[in-house]
Amino acid sequence: MRLMKKNFKVLFLAVFVAAASCSFTTKEFNDPDKDKLLIDLITYVLEKGHYNPEVMDDSFSEGIYTDFIDAMDPLKRYFLASDIEEFSKYKLEIDDQIKNKDLTFFNVVYTRYELRLAESKQLYEEVLESPFDYSADESINVDYDNLEYVDSRQELKERWRQQLKFSTISSYYDLTREKITAPERKKEAAEKGEEYIPGENEDLTDAELEAKARNQTLTSLQEYFDFTDDLERKDYFAVFLTTLVEEFDPHTNYFAPPDRDRFDLRMSGKLEGIGARLQKKNDYINVVEIISGGPAWRGEHISVGDVILKVRQFDEKEAVSVVGMRIDDAVKLIKGPKGTKVILTVKRVDGTIEEEMITRDVVELEETYAKSTVIEKADKKFGLINLPQFYFDMNDYKKRNAASDVKNEILRLKAEGMEGLVLDLRDNGGGSLQTAVDIAGLFIKEGPVVQVASAGSKKNVLEDKDDEIVWDGPLVILVNELSASASEILAAAMQDYKRAIIIGSEQTYGKGTVQNLIDLNQWLRQNDLGDMGALKLTTQKFYRVNGGSTQLEGVKSDVVMPDRYSYIEVGERDYDNPLPYDKIEAAKYDIWDGYIDFDEAIKKSQERMAQSEQLALIEENARWIKNRRDEMMVDLNIENYSSEIERRKEETKKFDAIGEYDNKLNYRSLPDEIALMKQDTTLREKRKRWHKSLSKDIYVEEAVNVLEDLKLTNIKAAKVADIKN
Repeated sequence: MRLMKKNFKVLFLAVFVAAASCSFTTKEFNDPDKDKLLIDLITYVLEKGHYNPEVMDDSFSEGIYTDFIDAMDPLKRYFLASDIEEFSKYKLEIDDQIKNKDLTFFNVVYTRYELRLAESKQLYEEVLESPFDYSADESINVDYDNLEYVDSRQELKERWRQQLKFSTISSYYDLTREKITAPERKKEAAEKGEEYIPGENEDLTDAELEAKARNQTLTSLQEYFDFTDDLERKDYFAVFLTTLVEEFDPHTNYFAPPDRDRFDLRMSGKLEGIGARLQKKNDYINVVEIISGGPAWRGEHISVGDVILKVRQFDEKEAVSVVGMRIDDAVKLIKGPKGTKVILTVKRVDGTIEEEMITRDVVELEETYAKSTVIEKADKKFGLINLPQFYFDMNDYKKRNAASDVKNEILRLKAEGMEGLVLDLRDNGGGSLQTAVDIAGLFIKEGPVVQVASAGSKKNVLEDKDDEIVWDGPLVILVNELSASASEILAAAMQDYKRAIIIGSEQTYGKGTVQNLIDLNQWLRQNDLGDMGALKLTTQKFYRVNGGSTQLEGVKSDVVMPDRYSYIEVGERDYDNPLPYDKIEAAKYDIWDGYIDFDEAIKKSQERMAQSEQLALIEENARWIKNRRDEMMVDLNIENYSSEIERRKEETKKFDAIGEYDNKLNYRSLPDEIALMKQDTTLREKRKRWHKSLSKDIYVEEAVNVLEDLKLTNIKAAKVADIKN
């Protein structure tokens, strides 16, 4: 981390000197227009500072053209085909316009969008005046990426009708279910001797239920257009700038200046209130990370891959649809004071739609730290350390950090006589690179851990220079598709050294780049146009010690075990314009010599996995989820819609066995934690829940099997024996 900061300072200084020589002052522009200055400034910084700057040619122009129009109208319900035909004449000219500080393309699209947006307000009101006919035999294609633009206003109204019917049918289904299930619920209450409290909707007629569902959609749209009414030209220009910079790579972003709170939110990636990170894609709000220690994580309410459709405050009856809403505005609805409740309507990765009530709270820092448990199997003991992220104190690295905590957990586990160690990096999105290097040093004598290449300079090799080995016994590392960045560096190094066997998904996330934040105002002199915002810029790239990049391809597991995300693209490869995988010269390092049967242990594990009925069921479930997500036609006939939901519920019953699995391993906390739990009942409940989760985990079971198969050389085995004695 410190080394990367040093490299960036050199790069920063070089760009600064170059920029100063170009004199970015507002007085040099004949037209003192802030937008033109921003274009000039951002493109200059990108060209000089980006790790792999794009050539601004016709291909670059075409990318901006497509992505900006998609960003403005992802559901294709504003622009007409004639609009797109008019826009298309700029398809190959945008690169030249940018170089000349010409905003013609943006101005034409923005002006037309404002017109179509105003027209659409009348359209949706007209559509929602009349009841939807849910007995009609019709369906909707939700593959918006491949949908054609319509030719006329009448066709556009029909598209709005279908999309609004699609938005409303889920509410109508929920309301009718309350009415249909009333007799059953009344009977259950009588059998239990409880008072039956009728639902507010069960006495309504079907027509009244339809009107209520339609009114909910109307309210949501009114809320949405209230948000859009507050947007100004500068907000849409920020979208254009974001589109421009993301053509370089998906992690290079522009942040507009007006709302600092919103800027900080996007940079931290954490939502106050529920503890999750969201991302907008094709007008839908997707959950891309659950923050360890947050309320969503503690209550297991939502998962990565879920889509948030609606948000309802606990003290309000009507939910607000967040489909199509700016992510910042959706966040404002979701977050709130500690102790208050919010109800989210979420679409699961398998397509089912459910409501989740979450009590807002702060992230519990203790749950973001490393924790360990002793695994007991017959007369053998193994250790497991769960590391949610690579954390450190930004003010003082020598204070508590992930590396020092992992070291302490290893020492405590050794004192309990562990014979093998499982390091669980599943769902670990990364963090401090230096802690990853230091953790690697706990398992090897010394040597390179990662190579870092910077824009405009030669590579640097980050090494472990401490010859102390804290754990020289068998080691297994667990990963999945959500293990990213620093997690991948650590796993890759241990794999290259043949120090650990990597078990998990086919590959990890695949983020092998580093970003730095640049305040654009630093490049200006005599600026009288106000705050220019900030640019998050990709400046470095990670490489393994064997020379391969972790970018895009991540780390390939030695033993591949499927999970529910096996066929869902949740990694770097799912973004537009990711930097490519490549290789550089390998660093000099020595393969670990502590095992005598490393490859044989991998082979045995692969054979066990091929015969596992539980893994076969997990694989089947993963394929089922993939097939459901690929279905782009949704039936808008209520009988067919209801039947499809019931069919899916029935199909998923066989997958319940996944959560009922028992790996027959015993788990217990370490003595010092047991002492703490006598006083802290909350901690005791958390560890109880964690151990219960581990007892259902086939991946941990296989990790232990591999640890048993890994045989040490005589010298290493003697050391372990000494520890046990």
